[in-house]
Amino acid sequence: MAGLRLGPLLRYVDGSSATVWAETDGPGTVEVRCPDGTGGTSGTFQVYGHHYALVRVTGLTPGTTTPYEVFVDGERVWPLAREPFPSFPPSVIRTPAGDDRRVSFGSCRWASPPTGEPDPVGPDALDALAKRLAADPDSERPDVLLLLGDQVYADETSDATKEWLAKRRDLSEPPGSQVADYEEYTHLYYESWLDPQVRWLLSTVPTCMIFDDHDVIDDWNTSASWVEDMRATSWWRERVLSGLMSYWVHQHLGNLSPADLDADPLYAAVREAPDGTGALRDFASRAEADATAVRWSYRRDFGRVRLVMVDSRAARVLEEGRRSMLDRDEADWLRAQIFDGRGSYDHLLVGTSLPWLLPHLVHDVEAWSSVLCRGDKGPRWARLGEKLRRAADLEHWSAFPDSFEELAELLAEAGSGHDAPATVCVLSGDVHHAYVAEPDWPGRAAPEARVVQLTCSPVHNSIPASMRVGFRFGWSAAARTLGRVFALHGGLGRPPVGWRRTGGPWFGNQLMTLATRGRSAVLRLEHARQEGAGVRLRRVMERQLSR
Repeated sequence: MAGLRLGPLLRYVDGSSATVWAETDGPGTVEVRCPDGTGGTSGTFQVYGHHYALVRVTGLTPGTTTPYEVFVDGERVWPLAREPFPSFPPSVIRTPAGDDRRVSFGSCRWASPPTGEPDPVGPDALDALAKRLAADPDSERPDVLLLLGDQVYADETSDATKEWLAKRRDLSEPPGSQVADYEEYTHLYYESWLDPQVRWLLSTVPTCMIFDDHDVIDDWNTSASWVEDMRATSWWRERVLSGLMSYWVHQHLGNLSPADLDADPLYAAVREAPDGTGALRDFASRAEADATAVRWSYRRDFGRVRLVMVDSRAARVLEEGRRSMLDRDEADWLRAQIFDGRGSYDHLLVGTSLPWLLPHLVHDVEAWSSVLCRGDKGPRWARLGEKLRRAADLEHWSAFPDSFEELAELLAEAGSGHDAPATVCVLSGDVHHAYVAEPDWPGRAAPEARVVQLTCSPVHNSIPASMRVGFRFGWSAAARTLGRVFALHGGLGRPPVGWRRTGGPWFGNQLMTLATRGRSAVLRLEHARQEGAGVRLRRVMERQLSR
């Protein structure tokens, strides 16, 4: 008799349906049951000996809160009977009614240590959110939680994971204490998502996810020469294919709507095969070989809020002289999603794991490095530029100057006109602090929408004190002057968009929440704080965003 190994995760939710993801410890039929008789069933599919199901729940009523249980082959497996799960309220599916939404977001979550052990990076913001919702199920809760990258750290494993890896293989051989294959990736998800508070939270708050570099490896797809160096190693191919396969199973599938799932030939092939490993591995091989072969980006509409989640890792064009954050098809897709039915939404959210607007000094150094690496200053400067690019993680939007400018123009256009939304928000993480930055376009009329860069990370990680000082300095007038020195050396003109920091920087484990009501929007930032034996979220900023 199969049992529940991981999950359930509540993923897609609309007014009448939802999807619930689960991993079982054997093949079987997974059923979601609600007291009113609604629910759904799905058979499991297999990848590398692991068994998964994505159950479609139908017949829900808009504007209701419906408890659910999970059964495998007729036996109830959720909620769990063991402690501490009886102390949690029932997992529920809340279907929206009306157009108001609460969207919480953040990135960079290192797995919490087992309960009772010291936490080297401080309290976990997701643990704090779970405890608040468990204590008061009727309190304000997100309609959706956006996890903007680094859901697992394949290259920075915990001491407990290192011990587990050492029992499987010789850690003196590459890739050492980093994960090597699909089985080891599953261990990362167990370590992260079996945390009791987080497990309950993910069962009752819908989530959307996108990868960033640590989901595979630090600086993933930084440059063409980086990829060439990685492909020359003995271990990289298994690592990257396993990273993409495990991401598709654990994160990507739940991002998709039921209609998207019905149209996905890979999902059909994996479900229909006795063992879907081969079909999924072939897919991952194509994705790794050709950035244009697969689209990881997706769109979701929440009432009158539109989210366009952009893959800013795997969709890159890396050839020097043609470098672009998004390949041409991906850029055209992004534009099409923004302008499809424009006027039907009041708030546009563009999710990209990497910030578009950075501290000015960082922006100028990244743009300068791209000129060096392109060879404009000769081969010696090009070699230096590549070393700097890798050492200092110079690979955000500003390191792709043409893409930076193209996105600036697209956002200005999206925010302009009689049918423009009230806000255009770029949601990002990655940089282990939070801030708000607002652009302006010199020489042209300001967009009707309020355009903002909202950056929030980490959910649960840390940043050295030296980097805190560096990020604070990076926004200063002195840093802006220093940045122009780099820009002048690189022969770079001023970018077509200016920007200023209007909030932060804030450091700590944190979550941002955007609450929309009609054409108004309120932004809140909360920090996870240790208080006695527990943790809580404490508000550190709240402001009106719409004009």
